[in-house]
Amino acid sequence: MKRRNFLYTLPIGLSAGLTACGPKTAPTGGKPVVRFGHFPNITHVQALVAHHLSRQGKGWFEERLGATIEWFTYNAGPSAIEAIFARSLDVTYIGPSPVLNAYAKSKGAEPRILAGAANGGSALVVRPASGILKPEDFRGKKVATPQLGNTQDVQARAWLVEHGFKVTQTGGDVSVIPTANADQLGLFAKGEIDAVWTAEPWVSRLELEGGAQVYLEDRETNVTMLVARAAFLTEQGELVKKLTTAHRELTDWITAHPAEAKELIKAELQALTTAAPSDAVVDRALARTLLTNEVSRPSLDKMVGSAQKAGFLKDIPALDQLLVKP
Repeated sequence: MKRRNFLYTLPIGLSAGLTACGPKTAPTGGKPVVRFGHFPNITHVQALVAHHLSRQGKGWFEERLGATIEWFTYNAGPSAIEAIFARSLDVTYIGPSPVLNAYAKSKGAEPRILAGAANGGSALVVRPASGILKPEDFRGKKVATPQLGNTQDVQARAWLVEHGFKVTQTGGDVSVIPTANADQLGLFAKGEIDAVWTAEPWVSRLELEGGAQVYLEDRETNVTMLVARAAFLTEQGELVKKLTTAHRELTDWITAHPAEAKELIKAELQALTTAAPSDAVVDRALARTLLTNEVSRPSLDKMVGSAQKAGFLKDIPALDQLLVKP
């Protein structure tokens, strides 16, 4: 656990489950309210720990910000970005692809990256009976990804294009099928999909519960970052500084207290998905997820290239404005 080791059509509307239509403010004299997003993924380690501490009344961010934290969860990044654009979410843990897409679509106006959170933690796995042994064996196969335009979806499409396949949003030489993480295992077990490119803990679940074999593992991509809507920085600049510092301190605490963090992660995943992951799944997933507070500019540049190869992204402003200096 220690590391000191695109273009989809973006509807400008509210994400499912969010009803606010603008920045949320506390009554005069009350605590500020921060609307915080994340996914039920182990690549969102900091969020899982902090969310469960909030449930226990020991809020990590609450104590350090003097704020009320409202938590919202999503299957993948594009849904969280919708909420950022709708001003229904202030800050979220998220992967790079939807962030870059939003930055390009808004011509650099949204969003802003505050810090890194995790590297790696994702893989392409295959069903042994599918007969996939080499890249050319993917022809005619069905590959699932978490959501159209999310980080693993873009990586999968770019990788297939690099290996000579024609891939479109609806077909091509290989069918890339956006499928919610929670649904992938069942389809995999039934033989209705041949491979999955996804993030932890879903990779480890597919391995241990579905007999999947890892074909390609990604340990380099800045798979999770801490991102805020741009106006939140101007509206609540000092609060954002405290939040970024609290995030960095949380990363360090998790690194120093792996056993305690693991129990909080398991409990939060159970609360979010109604089923507690096994120790074997959590241990394997955490071993693949490398915590970091740093943002990798080379990783972002590579994701831009991947999105362009896959035909998702054309022009994008220089990334300098995207990155908030610590």
